Amino acid sequence: MDIEKGEGNGPLSQAGYTSATVVSTAANYIMDKPEPFTHTFRTYIRLRESGKLNFKLWHSNAVDSTWNLGQEATGSELGGEWLIEAAYIADGGVEVNGAVQEQTQVAVLFDGSTMRKVRPGESFWSDEIAMELPEGHLMVFTWTLTTRSSGRTIPYNVEGILVSAYDAAGNLAAQESADSFALSDNLLVLPSFIGYKKQVNKKLVFLGDSITQGVRTLKDEYEYWVARIAAGLGADYGVWNIGSGWARAYDASADGVWLNKAKQGDEVVIVLGVNDIDIGNRSTEELLSDLTVIISKLREANDEVKIILGTVPPFNFQDEREHTWRSVNSEILSNNLAGVNRVFDIAGLLSLPAPHDHRIKPEYMSNKDDPHPNGKAGKAIADAFLNWY
Repeated sequence: MDIEKGEGNGPLSQAGYTSATVVSTAANYIMDKPEPFTHTFRTYIRLRESGKLNFKLWHSNAVDSTWNLGQEATGSELGGEWLIEAAYIADGGVEVNGAVQEQTQVAVLFDGSTMRKVRPGESFWSDEIAMELPEGHLMVFTWTLTTRSSGRTIPYNVEGILVSAYDAAGNLAAQESADSFALSDNLLVLPSFIGYKKQVNKKLVFLGDSITQGVRTLKDEYEYWVARIAAGLGADYGVWNIGSGWARAYDASADGVWLNKAKQGDEVVIVLGVNDIDIGNRSTEELLSDLTVIISKLREANDEVKIILGTVPPFNFQDEREHTWRSVNSEILSNNLAGVNRVFDIAGLLSLPAPHDHRIKPEYMSNKDDPHPNGKAGKAIADAFLNWY
């Protein structure tokens, strides 16, 4: 989305750039190592368009949302000090194998330099990079990062990985082959925003948790609902997915780095509440209050923003949590929350018929024990959203 170079929590507008991918790069974890390290990370991404493209990368050195109970990472926790040794974009071809196409790597520069020292909590832009990507080919982003100290340093995303990624010890960013690289597991280390120069009709931001991120859907298939909506809308609509696994509404209502990302949108789709009700153990009043704060903060930043609020998806809650889920959704559906333009009933699409509507339809579960929506559910949600939108 349109973001400008800024310190800490305040990226401003940089005209002409929109997200090049529907992959969420929100950070919900932070590296915590007993000693300094140098490591290379390589990720394969399907872009929204191909051809001759101009890119700019933006990064926020902070955690977006809380993981688990907060011992490992909390929303708006600042990253530490670290160094970008080198970074490249390249043509990854059509086959994911840990390598890049020969002689296609283009160096990412920061104020003309291949290296960039990153300060705690800092946000910054890269220089513009040009690359031509053939139709159907994946883009590969590779960077080598070095920490100067032990402890908590680099924010990243630890939730079930949705794209193929590889990593290796040492400074291997410039290496084209897959030698020494191993397939990554639950380790998505990317810039916060991979943008490309594109004028769009509207900039949509999807703010949510793992259900918005697309967790538990098939790797590299882009079958989650936000990806399918983006495909249906086409590239004239900018789509920035900042869904973050295990995120909750109170992470966003704190008005930190995560919500600042959402403030960049012309239209914001909010689907939050599952983790507030579950691990957060929030009451109906607390969750509705957090949603109200999120909406008001978005409107303070842009009084013309359009806000779509989703109902809380079913997550097979029981007892007191089921009661909270029902009462929150009843309030959302009554459209009593000030500042909401439209309500999208995502819960109604996924739920069993009443009185079992607190449970997700079994055919939509990612497995028999996990109520995260699968790719089939993603299609149902996207089809309904596009028809409704």
